[in-house]
Formats: sequence, structure tokens, C-alpha cells
Amino acid sequence: MLVGVSGDDEDRADALFHALADRTRRDILRRVLAGEHSVSSLAQRYDMSFAAVQKHVAVLEKAGLLTKRRNGREQLASGDVAAVRSVASMLTEFEQVWRGRIARIDELIASVPAVSPDPSVPSDPNQED
Repeated sequence: MLVGVSGDDEDRADALFHALADRTRRDILRRVLAGEHSVSSLAQRYDMSFAAVQKHVAVLEKAGLLTKRRNGREQLASGDVAAVRSVASMLTEFEQVWRGRIARIDELIASVPAVSPDPSVPSDPNQED
């Protein structure tokens, strides 16, 4: 766990990345970010049962990536742009950590004195003189 990150934040990150780990869920999210869709109209777009699409929608909803509302008998789903931005923010934090590590590695490499090759040792052992 990163310093200063609570267990709740880690649980949220787990839920977000679990939800985004599936191709169908990412496609559903793209659609509902573009505009509100009924769960039944979403289900028609996939070669799976309505119940399976409902489960995908439930995973996205639990992660906070989409919200549902009732309109009569229909359940309408819409994407939550703020939640998607929070995923982007998390990825940016990870990128900054790795960029810092790479910069430190570069500094270490630059601080190692260059070693001159020993002239008595051939540079290519397979090369004949």
C-alpha cells in the first residue's frame, strides 16, 4: 500500500480496476459515457444473456463507474465521468512513481565510473585474430 493511502482507497482502486479488467465492461462503460442507455438496449448489443449484461452493469455500478436510475420499467445507465477521471489520476500517480524510479536509476548509472576494456581480453571471444 502506498504511504498515505487508506484501506478504503485501496478497496476502491481494486473495484475500479476489477471493473475495467473486462473487455465487455469497458465497452459498456464507453457506451454509457457517450449517453444514457437502458440496460435492455445494452444487452441487445452483446452475444450473451440479459442476465450476464446485468451482472456486468452491476460490477460497473459497484465500482462507481456508472449509475442507474429507474424510468418506469426500464433501468437507465449513465457513466460517471468523475470516476473515470479518478482512475486516470491513479494511473498518473503510478506513472510519477515509476518516472522517479527511472530517474534514480539513470542517476546511479551516470555516477558509475566508466571502465576501460582490458586490451588483453578480446572484445568478441568468437572473433579470430
